[in-house]
Amino acid sequence: MKTRIIGTGSCLPQKIVTNTYLETIMDTSDEWIRSRTGIGERRVAVEETTTTMAVEASRLALKNADILPEEIDLIIVATVSADMLIQSTACQVQCEIGAVNATAFDINAACSGFVFALNTANLYIQSGIYQTALIVGVETLSKLSDWNDRSTCVLFGDGGAATVVRKDEVGILQCVQGSEGAKGEVLTCKSRPVENLFLKSSEKIDYIKMDGQEVFKFAVKKVPQIILEVLEKEGLRVEDIDWFVLHQANIRIIQSIMKRLNIPEEKIPVNVDRCGNTSAASIPIVLDEMNQKGMLKPGQKIVMAGFGAGLTWGATLLEW
Repeated sequence: MKTRIIGTGSCLPQKIVTNTYLETIMDTSDEWIRSRTGIGERRVAVEETTTTMAVEASRLALKNADILPEEIDLIIVATVSADMLIQSTACQVQCEIGAVNATAFDINAACSGFVFALNTANLYIQSGIYQTALIVGVETLSKLSDWNDRSTCVLFGDGGAATVVRKDEVGILQCVQGSEGAKGEVLTCKSRPVENLFLKSSEKIDYIKMDGQEVFKFAVKKVPQIILEVLEKEGLRVEDIDWFVLHQANIRIIQSIMKRLNIPEEKIPVNVDRCGNTSAASIPIVLDEMNQKGMLKPGQKIVMAGFGAGLTWGATLLEW
């Protein structure tokens, strides 16, 4: 038996922040941002939160899958921007949607998070422990961004998306993933410092810091490697794949991957121009957009591949 995606849903904040607007508040330009990233606008949460976006995306995914919340056995939320340290976002989702029979927990693998969560759910289902799972990737990166740092804040957007997966005869075929903590300093964001009865901290609130060149070099080398690796495990070639759903970090990274593997442009859907880099939410947002447009057909083979802070990477090959 395999693990099949049977429903998708997504939620984006209402507020659209264009490059033109950013020109009015910082030293940047639409041309500068587009030429380096491909991003034209991004969504920024105002009334929304990480939790509310996760809940809305989950409700839409359940509706799309035509199942009840009580049928969910497992909820995994991938995020680096939870609203609370305690309780987990997954437990909040469980409460809000009424998934009373589910085990719920969060994982943090940054932009690889959704793939890690999906692969984890697959292993639970393959082992026979659970039958049906809800996987959510959701981020409010606007609250982790330094809006005085044009090199990072222009990259990120907020949003969330969810998939429902279930034990079936078709679905996930192979997966690969990995991490290299020794290079983790190229993309970081510190949490709360140690402060207690015996130590007072003078540290200021930290924001996302990134060595963009190092991240770029890592991504354009690693992502093609893991795509070929996951295909080789199934005995498939690049030309056998109908869709490549890639992490939406930067259009130049996507184009480099496309050229290195000789993937036709029409096989790689892109929304980074409209959504920016939404970290763990980016792959499932693209997947839901494709699903809602009727682009996904039974029997199609799809590779999802992501990379992120940690450093982490992961890919999943599945049949729709």
